[in-house]
Amino acid sequence: MSIEVQLITRRGVLQGMFSAGALVLGAKYLPAATDATAASWWPTVYLGIEPDGRVAIIAHRSEMGTGIRTSLPMVAADEMGADWKQIKVQQAIGDVKYGSQNTDGSCSIRDFYDPIRKSGATARLLLQRAAAQKWSVSPEECVARDHKIFHEKSGRSLGFGELAAAAATQPMPRPDELKFKTPAEFKYIGKGVPIVDQNEIISGKAIYGQDARVPGMVYASIERSPVIGGKLNTVDDTEAKQVKGVLDTVTLDPAKPPYLFQALGGVAVIGDSTWAAMQGRKKLKIDWTPGENASYNSTGFKAKLQATVRAPQKSWRNVGNVDDEFGKSGKIVEAEYYAPHLSHAPMEPPAAVADFKDGKVEVWTCTQNPQAVQQAVGSALGIDQKKVICNVTLLGGGFGRKSKPDYAVEAAVLSKKLGKPVKVTWTREDDIHFDYYHSVAALYFKAAVDGKGRPTAWLQRSAFPSLASTFSANADAGSAGELGMGFQDVPYQVPNLRVENGPAKAHIRIGWFRSVANVYHAFGVQSFTDELAAAANRDRVEYLLDLIGEPRKIDFAAEGTKYGNYGKPQDVFPVDTARLRRVIEIAAEQSGWAKKKASPGRALGIAAHRSFLTYVATVVEVEVDAAGKVRIPRVDIAVDAGQIIHPDRVKSQFEGAAVFGASLAMMGEITAANGAIQQSNFHNYPVARMNEAPFETHVHLVDSNAPPAGVGEPGVPPMAPALCNAIFAATGKRVRELPIKRTKLV
Repeated sequence: MSIEVQLITRRGVLQGMFSAGALVLGAKYLPAATDATAASWWPTVYLGIEPDGRVAIIAHRSEMGTGIRTSLPMVAADEMGADWKQIKVQQAIGDVKYGSQNTDGSCSIRDFYDPIRKSGATARLLLQRAAAQKWSVSPEECVARDHKIFHEKSGRSLGFGELAAAAATQPMPRPDELKFKTPAEFKYIGKGVPIVDQNEIISGKAIYGQDARVPGMVYASIERSPVIGGKLNTVDDTEAKQVKGVLDTVTLDPAKPPYLFQALGGVAVIGDSTWAAMQGRKKLKIDWTPGENASYNSTGFKAKLQATVRAPQKSWRNVGNVDDEFGKSGKIVEAEYYAPHLSHAPMEPPAAVADFKDGKVEVWTCTQNPQAVQQAVGSALGIDQKKVICNVTLLGGGFGRKSKPDYAVEAAVLSKKLGKPVKVTWTREDDIHFDYYHSVAALYFKAAVDGKGRPTAWLQRSAFPSLASTFSANADAGSAGELGMGFQDVPYQVPNLRVENGPAKAHIRIGWFRSVANVYHAFGVQSFTDELAAAANRDRVEYLLDLIGEPRKIDFAAEGTKYGNYGKPQDVFPVDTARLRRVIEIAAEQSGWAKKKASPGRALGIAAHRSFLTYVATVVEVEVDAAGKVRIPRVDIAVDAGQIIHPDRVKSQFEGAAVFGASLAMMGEITAANGAIQQSNFHNYPVARMNEAPFETHVHLVDSNAPPAGVGEPGVPPMAPALCNAIFAATGKRVRELPIKRTKLV
């Protein structure tokens, strides 16, 4: 099977999709559309049929290992009746006509499954009508299959290419005229195909941000203030300019809070190669004034956060009266948890090429959000964002980091200053020193329990610098969106429950990170759940199910609580405890929970969590040796993500999440001293090696008729608490502070 994969350029658009006779779906670009009003319901362009019959499908989201450049085109091809062998996938440039291009928040499928299906169904209907007109039959008698339209009664057929010109003259159908395939009719959805980038990736031909090249470009490496907000006092570039290949140095203005996606500023060394620029950078002699953030120290800030959560704070959810219940004589259980800052550390550090000329700029970069590139670059250069062309390469990982295009802004600003194309390449040290970090968090829990250890009152508090601080200098507490990620939406059936959040000022750039606030919220909630089960001497699975209670859909509005639900309506995506219970039962069954009894040094742990509208339960098996070293023989993950589009890629996401989550839990930690980040590379910000990662990961997908939900992030949150709960069962040592390496296990 051969699938052509192309990057869309301005010239490619003109030569390809808009070539003579091509049919391009979308109201604004349908050549023969005569009724603009009828077609206006379709605001974007996702696929086109070429005269030779090939179908060009636009990948308007970014590919960073999730397979999204395959999964979304699969949906269009399936609904259209296309032959996958005759599909070419084209990567979109940044453009508002595609809708949101922010490949973040596990929302590509859940936000665009329906629009892409409509695109395919529209194409199919137009082709059927064109064929029916040629044959003088009813369109209902025409069937799309294997890249052709068939008239079953007469045995006639016409290929898509033969019908494209005639289909382009058909009026755009109304929404109520579209008919969609049933699951039984799917050829690709729910089954999958090889990813379209597979051959290029394994042969080394795939183009990532680090591979981008344009004629005449120079290379830049930038020295930035080690403390965010620091000011440049003096720079001596004499020795830097003596390095072979160094062409010049350029000073960049410092960023001002709120930092948004601004370039941080500093001194750029320009060279005829990346190596020359980096070697010259080492020779710079710079004096900085660090500014107010120089007071930031992780140890002191941790103590401040912990003090905050020990006192009453702003309430975000309040059911019953926890204070009255705590005032009664009875058993009280309390616990505190702490999770540190984390760095994204994708395998490919940030990189971008920019070429500014004639008041416009073209950018080539590994970005999760080309529209953010347009906005940030346009703002930095003082030009309309429509004059910013952003070409999207493949991404060597992202995890949320590459939706923040400060590195693309650096390249654009330097290109304008120098009058030539510039490539900016970040080192691993840059990547870790100047990240948008996952927030540090302190959490406090208190429960009053009855004779069976079941809570009659539950209080929880958190304090963490908000990612909102990146956009507003006044943001000093958790946002509604963050608190709705596994903290405000605790699914337990407890008569008295209160959720609080306290203030915390950011001293470094805070940004969204794979699973965002769910990471520390799930760690706290699911660890405390395990502590309560242990205090009651009850089986963890049985206790967890008991705490969730009877199957129900939680009505937050009825209890007076506002809940964002990841931007989706709760009548379509309710918080459904039956689905959560089901994944717990499956994970327990598949892991052999009832048969594998804990023994010294070896045990199972469980955690369950809903995030990004997906329900996940994880069982982790651990072995802890006499030296306290942790080994993970097996992980079982049960997943209910609604309708599954590409099962293989979904399983891969959860297998990756097991490694990612285990790595963060065991060793992930970013600290600051005097405002500067102390970690710099994988020697002091390690990731799990093969002998430290889970040895086996088994992903169990639940058949579901629910709408598609997120899959890129939901596997991460339950991993840390399940692992820590297993460690407690194996050793009796409770891990309340991450990373695990900070807890002595023997």
